[in-house]
Amino acid sequence: MGEEDVYTKDGTVDYKGNPANKKKTGTWKACPFILGNECCERLAYYGMSSNLVLYFKIRLHQHSTTASNNVTNWGGTCYITPLIGAFFADAYLGRYWTIACFSIIYVLGMTLLTLSASVTGLKPTCTGKDNCHATNIQSTVCFIALYLIALGTGGIKPCVSSYGADQFDDADEAEKKRKGSFFNWFYFSINIGALIAGSVLVYIQDNVGWGLGFAIPAAAMAIAVCTFFSGTRLYRNQKPGGSPLTRLCQVVVASFRKYRVEVPADKSLLYETADAESVIKGSRKLDHTQDLSFFDKAAVETQTNHIKEPVNPWRLCTVTQVEELKAIIRLLPVWATVIVFSTVSNQMGTLFVLQGYTMDPHVGKSSFKIPAASLSIFDVLSVLFWVPVYDRIIVPVARRFTGHKSGLTQLQRMVIGLLISIFAMISAAILEVVRLKMVRRHDYYNYKYVPMSIFWQVPQYFLIGCAEVFTFIGQLEFFYEQAPDAMRSMCSALQLTTNALGSYLSSLLVTIVTGISTRHGKLGWIPDNLNYGHLHYFFWLLAVLSVLNLGAFLLVARWYTYKRAVGTLR
Repeated sequence: MGEEDVYTKDGTVDYKGNPANKKKTGTWKACPFILGNECCERLAYYGMSSNLVLYFKIRLHQHSTTASNNVTNWGGTCYITPLIGAFFADAYLGRYWTIACFSIIYVLGMTLLTLSASVTGLKPTCTGKDNCHATNIQSTVCFIALYLIALGTGGIKPCVSSYGADQFDDADEAEKKRKGSFFNWFYFSINIGALIAGSVLVYIQDNVGWGLGFAIPAAAMAIAVCTFFSGTRLYRNQKPGGSPLTRLCQVVVASFRKYRVEVPADKSLLYETADAESVIKGSRKLDHTQDLSFFDKAAVETQTNHIKEPVNPWRLCTVTQVEELKAIIRLLPVWATVIVFSTVSNQMGTLFVLQGYTMDPHVGKSSFKIPAASLSIFDVLSVLFWVPVYDRIIVPVARRFTGHKSGLTQLQRMVIGLLISIFAMISAAILEVVRLKMVRRHDYYNYKYVPMSIFWQVPQYFLIGCAEVFTFIGQLEFFYEQAPDAMRSMCSALQLTTNALGSYLSSLLVTIVTGISTRHGKLGWIPDNLNYGHLHYFFWLLAVLSVLNLGAFLLVARWYTYKRAVGTLR
């Protein structure tokens, strides 16, 4: 990796001044290794997490609500830790070395989890298939492994998509056009891994054993690391630009120090370096924007700034540095309005699984049973269907009507996904209403499962998969494109935190609903035996929240101002 990497003042690769070197690296020559790494890593992650709620409930002997909350809290942590990895990537290590270092932690966590499910003394004691008990030490080892995995994934998630997009040069129109397709196929590769995990690995965990069921994901993660290192000589790398948090704080401090200073009407008088490149490594200069004008005060030159000594960035910031802060602030409302969507999506790993666990798992009249957690493969199949349809059909057709190079803007794409997610919750609620009517009509309250095929869950999974293609991929591309150049890992981590907060919101809603609905000795909406519950009320609640969230998103989208690098077209 080091011989080809020579950097210009702004931190981008200059290929040693030889265009031939550019042709040897990056673009789709490098991307297969990145996509292969992501596919194997996601296979490992989903292979371990898809069935986790049942592992907690059956093997660790946890209550349904406790198991659901433990999964959502852990899943939420997996989407908070990317803030740690992103900081190291943007500030010190760069994306390549961040992915490499945190992958090792990931493998260690997967190995420990496998041992906790297979080694006598570490694994729970079972007297039958569904009669298990875990000691405090055994549970602790399991959770240590899971949170090591959460830390490891925190260094990979915010970097790998940005690192793949880095392989396409924004200054090259042909490469820039292909970058949009990268995000579609990146999400496609995620779901290839998820498909294998949700079908083969969940079956192994339910019917063969949890030890082997966790060992295979651990091996997949090891393969992911090897695949990533295999492409080292083909990657294009950018130098880290220094601490992004420090730069943001400098703008805030400088602005408040000059809160009485008037911003000149002629914005060309605001401070910016005379060089063609930005002083921030890895970043192009950014054009001034009119909104959030209070922070322009940080770039106003005063008499105390006119000294020959180096400029103090805590008193005077460049326009580009100010625009970095503005770009982050503008992203926050968009970020906030995706949290409810993530809450809806997270039901696939918790309440959808518990709902499916009460339904007939047989495939036709055969003796073969499909595990409830395996229904998530229909979410994956939906994504695998809609990604090529979107990339090859919807984009060209939409481009004819809109004239936009991507067919739809990223915000328009996200709106469609938010709308579809509402119908997913409506579908889940209607299914539960019908299921409970059957329970009450035929007195199936104490049956292990009602004679209603689990495949009636397919529409809700398929709708969420379709919504993901529009919202999650649109969000992924939006946060990369609108992020300041030297803060792309941080912004990728920021968009990932919507998954974390979606998990935490789901956990909070379940806790609140359980607390209120179990008053006066009632069983509540989500009891251990769902046949006595009202799970559909919870799905209706999420549908209503999704409608309100869609309205908020439409308002935010109308208000949004796009960033623009100096010398580029919007």
